[in-house]
Amino acid sequence: MELNTKFSTKDDYEQALLALCEPLKSYFSEGRAYLKIGPKQAHYEDKIAGLETFSRLLWGLVPFFKGGGSSDLETYYKEGLSHGTDPEHPEYWGTCYGCHQAFVEMAAIGLGLLIAPEKIWEPLSGKERNNLNDWLLQINPTQIPANNWLFFRVLVNIGLRNVGGRYSEEAIKESLETIETFYLGDGWYSDGKTNQRDYYIAFAMHFYSLIYAKTMKDRDPETCSKFIERAKLFAQDYIYWFVEGGESLPYGRSLTYRFAQCSFWSALAFADVEVFSWGVIKGIVNRHFRSWFNRPILDGEGKLTIGYGYPNIQMAEGYNSPGSPYWAFKSLIILALDKEHPFWKAKEEPLPSLESLKVERHAKMIFQRLSPKHTVALTSGQYAAWEPLHTAEKYEKFAYSTYFGFNVPKSYYTFSQAAPDNMLTFVKDHMCFVRRRCEKVKVEESIYSKWSPLSGVEVETTLIPWGKGHIRRHVIHSNGEYEVYESGFAIPVLDRGELNKVYEGKSIKLFHEKAYSSITLREGEGVLDSVQCETSTNILHPKVSLPFVKFNIKQGTTKIETYIEGDLI
Repeated sequence: MELNTKFSTKDDYEQALLALCEPLKSYFSEGRAYLKIGPKQAHYEDKIAGLETFSRLLWGLVPFFKGGGSSDLETYYKEGLSHGTDPEHPEYWGTCYGCHQAFVEMAAIGLGLLIAPEKIWEPLSGKERNNLNDWLLQINPTQIPANNWLFFRVLVNIGLRNVGGRYSEEAIKESLETIETFYLGDGWYSDGKTNQRDYYIAFAMHFYSLIYAKTMKDRDPETCSKFIERAKLFAQDYIYWFVEGGESLPYGRSLTYRFAQCSFWSALAFADVEVFSWGVIKGIVNRHFRSWFNRPILDGEGKLTIGYGYPNIQMAEGYNSPGSPYWAFKSLIILALDKEHPFWKAKEEPLPSLESLKVERHAKMIFQRLSPKHTVALTSGQYAAWEPLHTAEKYEKFAYSTYFGFNVPKSYYTFSQAAPDNMLTFVKDHMCFVRRRCEKVKVEESIYSKWSPLSGVEVETTLIPWGKGHIRRHVIHSNGEYEVYESGFAIPVLDRGELNKVYEGKSIKLFHEKAYSSITLREGEGVLDSVQCETSTNILHPKVSLPFVKFNIKQGTTKIETYIEGDLI
């Protein structure tokens, strides 16, 4: 089945969903409870990785069923749900405990019970329903992580309640009460008690709350109204994470979920929340999907791959199995909408007029909208305390870009392997040290941070938006001598390998026909140069080069100031 990448009408999306599911059919296990689509890569066991793929397809199939679609996969899922929850069957999904990955995958089944019970629940026999009910209820007594996982418990229980199953009203109430403590104001949540403000706020906290708002409005109107008003506020900030071509800002963890980044906008449509015109919302979603399917994100069989702009296990987290990318199907919740819904009837519109500078204090970011096609976010102060892979690179660079992406290291042993774009790097005994967390942060019209890359070194950094770029001022207090590198945006090396380099006074500029990246030294004594980074370090572009200024600092206090630009031509 050929993949339809027009992404304009409901038919386009339905055909795309079925085409993406088609190559997976041959990977179903004999009992249909698992899909093993690749070698084990995640920290959890193989059978749960198989459940993960099985479940994540439901984020697209359930809305498809709700919206009137039909597929032979209905039979696959009837058998899989029956066998996976039968303790006597060899493909039983098993007992769940602690931070068990199965709790994550229960949420999509909960959505099925909630909006498409005629496909997920009603085809099961009485015994099969009882087994499914028993297996899902494991999520209630277990102490799961106090973050977006609490919404999994909510979805499971309101789903069971919807089909007349056994559930816990107390579990729903307590989960929602804890979630309420994560609310920060202005539409922003934290994902638990953390300093992270990444895509989990959009494709988890708001996504699930909008599902709740749509399906529970008659039973719990007060909570639903609150969730909708918060989503409207959040949308005013979140729209700055997107550009006219559909791309969104690469930032934070779980980027292999790719087009889940627009699931917030899809959920707004599902919940009938017209925060911008339906044409604007439709345009964001359509262009986002198109931008992804213009990239090589599928393998030779048509399966989604682990990676971001291309297949790349280097940037993934330890909880990413071969089926993890199908969390992207959350954005297909729009398939639940009738063809007459105003979202589908609307004419696609461009993004509305947006400010050239936008301070988002909850995210500790300043967005520079350099053009409708390119956005840069300056940032300091976010930190994932549990240290997922490449935490420093995913949260602590000085700047992130919708076009340039960002680099993750293959090692910290050489500068080209560390590939530390938009960072201040200290080299000691051939090892590279960068900012991992900030001790102090102040976000106003500029961003001040105080941080330490290694013992005996303290840095005060100020990021100042300026024209088409930004100024970086560093005051370094050091107990010794170090090589220090200030780097800019990593610019892709095009297929022809053509990348121009120009030195002008105290500036270096790398450019090709599409974009440029430059650094100007404003204060301090340094050497301007560039390096081609190790391949597959950048999450969007397989080959990149990095401009930098190299300093040799002495013991004591050193002041450095640079001006950084990176933009499309």
